[in-house]
Amino acid sequence: MNEAVQSVMEKRIRRAMAAVQRNQMQAFYCERADQVPAFVKEMLPAGCSVSHGGSATLSECGVTDLLAQGDYRYLDRSKANGPEEIGKLYREVFSADWYLTSSNAVTEDGKLYNVDGNSNRVAAIAFGPAHVLVIVGCNKIVRDLDEAMARVQTIAAPANTVRLNCDTPCAESGRCQNCHSPARICCNALITAFQRDPDRVKVLFVGEPLGF
Repeated sequence: MNEAVQSVMEKRIRRAMAAVQRNQMQAFYCERADQVPAFVKEMLPAGCSVSHGGSATLSECGVTDLLAQGDYRYLDRSKANGPEEIGKLYREVFSADWYLTSSNAVTEDGKLYNVDGNSNRVAAIAFGPAHVLVIVGCNKIVRDLDEAMARVQTIAAPANTVRLNCDTPCAESGRCQNCHSPARICCNALITAFQRDPDRVKVLFVGEPLGF
């Protein structure tokens, strides 16, 4: 990243971090994506139960590989076979010690914005796991909720439908069509704002783009 652009981006990250902390979420920073696995390893106690939502970010920065190799009780959604087993795992995740995910957007006033199809991810962020660690690249920071919604409609949702091979209008058009497709992935939205359970939600900002 250009040095001048990097300087501007770091200032934006610091503003978002301060706002997240005012909303009683912890905020952390890694300058590079390759520093993220070591940070996560330091955060997760050996033997803890851990799972995650579907996330290109976690794969890109090596976190899913860490969980598979580490000393954890890893509730691995990729190992579930069929809808019944997947549904059982999703419910077991609500009792996990740690839940890892990314966020579709983080606003500069400290709100997380997430949209889901199955909604297991937004549900776990809101309630259940004892600790939630949200890993976000600098590309996910937006000015406000209007910009967050626009980001989902024009970037995150269309890109994820392509990644997941979903037969939806946005996979073809590149932007939300407010469809009624059975494969729709934007069924429920969650705004994570001020938290009554201080520090349960932890947000790790990364000074590089990650995910969609």
